[in-house]
Amino acid sequence: MSTPITDEEIFLSHIGGKLSVELQAPLETQRDLSIAYTPGVAQVSRAIAAQPELVDKYTWTNRLVVVVSDGTAVLGLGDIGPRASLPVMEGKSALFRSFAGLNSIPIVLDTTDPDEIVETLIRLRPTFGAVNLEDISAPRCFEIERRVIEALDCPVMHDDQHGTAIVVLAALKGAARVLERDLSGLKVVISGAGAAGIACANILLACGISDVVVLDSKGIVSTDRTDLNEFKADMAERSNPRGLTGGAAEALNGADAFLGVSAGTIPEEYIASMNDDAIVFAMSNPDPEIHPEVAAKYAAVVATGRSDFPNQINNVLAFPGVFAGALDAGARRITENMKIAAAEAILSVAADKLSRDYIVPSPLDDRVAPAVAAAVAAAAR
Repeated sequence: MSTPITDEEIFLSHIGGKLSVELQAPLETQRDLSIAYTPGVAQVSRAIAAQPELVDKYTWTNRLVVVVSDGTAVLGLGDIGPRASLPVMEGKSALFRSFAGLNSIPIVLDTTDPDEIVETLIRLRPTFGAVNLEDISAPRCFEIERRVIEALDCPVMHDDQHGTAIVVLAALKGAARVLERDLSGLKVVISGAGAAGIACANILLACGISDVVVLDSKGIVSTDRTDLNEFKADMAERSNPRGLTGGAAEALNGADAFLGVSAGTIPEEYIASMNDDAIVFAMSNPDPEIHPEVAAKYAAVVATGRSDFPNQINNVLAFPGVFAGALDAGARRITENMKIAAAEAILSVAADKLSRDYIVPSPLDDRVAPAVAAAVAAAAR
């Protein structure tokens, strides 16, 4: 059992922030200064002005990921605003550097207007090589991501959607393999119809799982409901093939897999009503939808988003390698095939040791990001 983390330890580690800029070229002599700055730098600027593509060679742009948020859906804290979100975005940038060797800077925006967010990133485009959208509330996040992708000629991904979906797919494939189950035949219930829930449903449907049922706070997302936004209405048309109505009780009765990506709770008796050899991913943090020890009474494989239980489903398994691979390949888009390739790569790292308590690698496994980057780059090319 690890030593409990104290509040003092947490706050001390954040004093002054978690990021700094390191120099790639020396600045110790007058000669160094003349090369790195004026007058020498003018030659590089003239060259880029004459051949704009040289910016990738002579600046950090093509290896720089910006982590962008408006602070409206931060972790389990909700709408806490841009300033309070900054420690999280700094942490995300630190993960890019640590796991994938990518430079990264956080940008928090003091606006929640989609037009202003998109316009800001268009104006900043010469500065960066890729955009990681982070902690933007649904359904705005869907529109913002779509518009930023359309506006920019570089990789863009909302990690709360697609990073989660990639790791969930890898974990579900791992669980199905351990249990010797056919992935496409699983009946999957997703609790949460926000950013992560919709993205998870999309990637599972794309991989051939046809029986996907999505729940929001009012029950099953189905075509008979008139209170759905456009994104949930679209999902209702493509999911719930058995036409179920009601809530979690009806959805989970006879289901094979439960994916929790909401702040809700699931009663024990609902999990007990699932099929034999059930799979439960209770990923809400810090409090899972059902305690993993309770879920394990009925489910064959249990995963959470926490590090103190087996099978941690953590986005850090995906996003560093996804962006590294996209940038390595010079990709302008992160496609569905690249995401699926990333999931396969994550699973491949764990493949030789798969068990009910090990369906994905540890987030600290240094083999993961290179494997994901290579797979994503190959898919991009």
